Order: sequence, then structure tokens, then C-alpha cells
Amino acid sequence: MQAFTIRYRNTQGTLMRILNAASRRALDLSSVRAEPAEHDHQVTLVLDVNQKQVGQLYREWHSIADVITASSGATRTAWTAPYPPAGVGIEESRAAARA
Repeated sequence: MQAFTIRYRNTQGTLMRILNAASRRALDLSSVRAEPAEHDHQVTLVLDVNQKQVGQLYREWHSIADVITASSGATRTAWTAPYPPAGVGIEESRAAARA
């Protein structure tokens, strides 16, 4: 499992294009959290991906005009639900982020 954080300008359809990049590859969206972030918005996705898929996702996300940044690894946000989601170990998440 790997956590991705994408900051974007909240224009019509931007969030759907970001999510479609993962769903088009039939990736399981373990967790999705979209929220305002200062003047922009951000979405945090937890996906089970391999290195090839990570490259494909970054390429597609960066090609979306309203995406500002896309990053992965240890992201810390104020979750109202327990983080990481049930079934995802913290050490497992950190190991995936280092890979």
C-alpha cells in the first residue's frame, strides 16, 4: 500500500480525472480523502501499486492541467477516522514508501 497526495485547483472535473487514472487501471482505492488545502484542494489516495503503475499514475496526474503537485510516501493529515485504514500496518506503509 502506498499513499499519494495530489494538490490541485478545484475546477470542474479535475478530481474525477485524478480518480479515473487509478480506476482505469483497476486499482483498488483503499482510502480516498479530498479536502480544501489553503487556496487549493488536495486528495489523498491509498493504493496497492507496483513501481510501473506508480510511474504511469504520476505521468497521467502531471498531464492534468489543474494538478499542481503529486507526491507519495508518508503523508500526515488530520483524519477523522483511524489512519492508516484498518488492515494496513504502519511499518508496511513505510516500507512501501521507501521502495
